Amino acid sequence: MKTKDYIILMADIVSSRKSDQQTLMDNFKEVTDETNVHLKKYLLSPLTITLGDEFQGVAKNIESAIALLFHIEENIIHKAYGFPLRFVVFEGRIDTPINKEIAYGMLGEGLTQAREALTQTKITNSRYFFSLRNKPASAALNNAIMIYQRMVDDWRMGKDYSLVSSFLKNPDYEKVAEELEKTRSQIWKRKKSLKIEEYFAIKEVLTYIADENISHNSHHDH
Repeated sequence: MKTKDYIILMADIVSSRKSDQQTLMDNFKEVTDETNVHLKKYLLSPLTITLGDEFQGVAKNIESAIALLFHIEENIIHKAYGFPLRFVVFEGRIDTPINKEIAYGMLGEGLTQAREALTQTKITNSRYFFSLRNKPASAALNNAIMIYQRMVDDWRMGKDYSLVSSFLKNPDYEKVAEELEKTRSQIWKRKKSLKIEEYFAIKEVLTYIADENISHNSHHDH
C-alpha cells in the first residue's frame, strides 16, 4: 500500500491541570463535537479527544486546517470558555487507511512527529506550530500566526470576549454599538484598541499562505 502525506491537526489545553477538570473537559468536548458537525467538510478524520485534554484529527488540506483552527479559537471566545489551546498543524505520513469515523487506530511517522511537536510547543511560548513539507510556507505561517496569537492572547475573557464576539459576528462598529446600546465613539475606540481590523487582516494573510501552499503542491505530487 502506498503511504501518503496528510495534514494532521493536534491540540491540547494549556495548563489544564489548573482548572475545574469536569467543566473543562465538558467544554472541550463540546467545542470539539461542534467543530466536527459544522466543519465536517474540512475533515478526513474527525477531531477525536485522545488523552482527555488533547485531540487529533486529519484535515483535508492546510487551508482546511487553518479554517478549523480559526473556528475553534472563535468558538471558545463566543462561548466565553477562555481555555487556551496549543495547536500543531503537521504534514506527515500516515501508513494505515484513514479512519473516517474516529481519529483512532491510525499509524505513521506523521502522527508520532506531530505528537512530539505538540510536546515541544510546551517549552516555547507559542501556542501554534506549523510543519509542512514546503519549508518557506511553514516559516511564513509560523511568523504570521505569531501576530495572530499576540492579538488573541491580549483579549481578556471577562473584559473583552463578549465585545470581540460581537465584532467577529459583525465587524461594523455602528451596528455593534446599536446592538449593545453604547455610543458609537465608545465602540469605535474599543474596536481600535482590540485590533479587530488587524485580526481580520492577519486571518486573510494566513489563509492566503495556506492557499498558495496547496496550489504550489498540486504541481508536483509526492
